[in-house]
Amino acid sequence: MTDVLVPKSMISDPHRFGGVDHGDCVHGTPIVKDGQLIALDAPTQTATKMVLPRLVEPHCHLDKCHTVQRLKNVGGDLHHALASQRADKVHWDEDDIRARASKGLKEAHENGCGLIRSHVDWGDEPAPPLSWSVLVELAEDHSGLQLSALTSIEQWIHPEFSETVGKVLEFTDGVLGAFVHGHEKTRAGLEALFATAIRHNLMLDFHVDEGLGALHGLEQIADVALETGFDRPILCGHCVSLIDKPSHEVQRIADKLVRAHITVCALPMTNLYLQGRTDGTPDRRGITRLKELRDAGVPVVVGSDNVADAFCPVGAHDPRAALALACVAAHLDPPMGDWLPAITTDAARALGATAATVDGAHLADMLTCDVTHTANLLSGRVPLRAAPDTLM
Repeated sequence: MTDVLVPKSMISDPHRFGGVDHGDCVHGTPIVKDGQLIALDAPTQTATKMVLPRLVEPHCHLDKCHTVQRLKNVGGDLHHALASQRADKVHWDEDDIRARASKGLKEAHENGCGLIRSHVDWGDEPAPPLSWSVLVELAEDHSGLQLSALTSIEQWIHPEFSETVGKVLEFTDGVLGAFVHGHEKTRAGLEALFATAIRHNLMLDFHVDEGLGALHGLEQIADVALETGFDRPILCGHCVSLIDKPSHEVQRIADKLVRAHITVCALPMTNLYLQGRTDGTPDRRGITRLKELRDAGVPVVVGSDNVADAFCPVGAHDPRAALALACVAAHLDPPMGDWLPAITTDAARALGATAATVDGAHLADMLTCDVTHTANLLSGRVPLRAAPDTLM
């Protein structure tokens, strides 16, 4: 059996797993029992293969993806992108949505994803949009696909909307999501949204403070979560405005996030493309404070977000690529194995799933990659493969 490397961050109990230290990994010969990798024996040869759990895509938009080729006037800030994508919805019939979303799912699976959460634009009416129905059908054939309704926070103030959407999400195993961006009635919307989530036992996922400047939605979400004692997973994506806040405010907000058990999702591809726009080359970084949040004890994850649409004309449904870009944008330094939980175990917990680690995992649930260093793993130059055929 071929010797392997396993990142220490991908092992629940590295001290009992065996093998010998090799940087931020352990190195040894796999011990497999009943199809499960239970430990590593002493190494017998140089390892050229790394083993890890399947990846998690915590935030993407399968309803929007792969539309850039037919969009006009692509480019601009968040509001310009919203308008451009809204205009494209004249093309969104059942066949179009299914074809594009299936392409995105295929891409994610080829890039090692076992669990994916896609946001779906809900629209102005309480009734589910066509894209929700199409993606619910796709989810029936893809057990690792979660769907989150993307609504405006102010819509939740209206009882008919909140009750209708809440029932639909409960019936279809959906996640309750909302866009929070300096809305006048954010607090009232959050109170109604949390009440709906509690009533229907729903997880929460927010697009929040998706911009530079004075935005305060993230702290308001934490406040309402603490006041209500909400106990289901809460994921807050973007949180870009934290970059403009002084360190004492970041620490205060981070403390609330820890107490409220909120995870923050950085989305570097779209935020770097949209935020800090000027007439020339931007001089601002559209990314949240990954280091400060993690140092404060806030779980941080990284997602691909928009792929080939009005919000980002490039990209891929590829967690490794998203984390590699975050490393560059946020100066995340080696050992890179320390950041792998952002696209595996921590990301799974943020989506309410079990955080799969390598020890005790079935071979069918793992990946291998022909690399000898976690930095090489994140470079994406070497493909990921399913484990059963490659551990022997």
